[in-house]
Amino acid sequence: MIRTPAEFGRLRSGEVLVCPYTNPAWTPLFQRAAAVVVDAGGLGSHAAIVAREYGIPAVMGTGSGTSTLVDGQRVLVDGTLGVVLPAASLEGS
Repeated sequence: MIRTPAEFGRLRSGEVLVCPYTNPAWTPLFQRAAAVVVDAGGLGSHAAIVAREYGIPAVMGTGSGTSTLVDGQRVLVDGTLGVVLPAASLEGS
């Protein structure tokens, strides 16, 4: 979970970037992220555009990603369907 630019160093390569919003200052994080989940924004938002450029799945406008998900939680981000699923719900599938 990254809430402010002061926390940028916390995102490790291959992790899901979960944040309240992005702007151009957040762009370097997309190089490390496996996927992006953002509380605010839509198809034309900064996060959506940059995620498409990097070819990583993104779900925009969750409204509650930063309050629902927790650091270290394993999730599946399906940018096509616009859903974020806990990995535990995928076990046994």
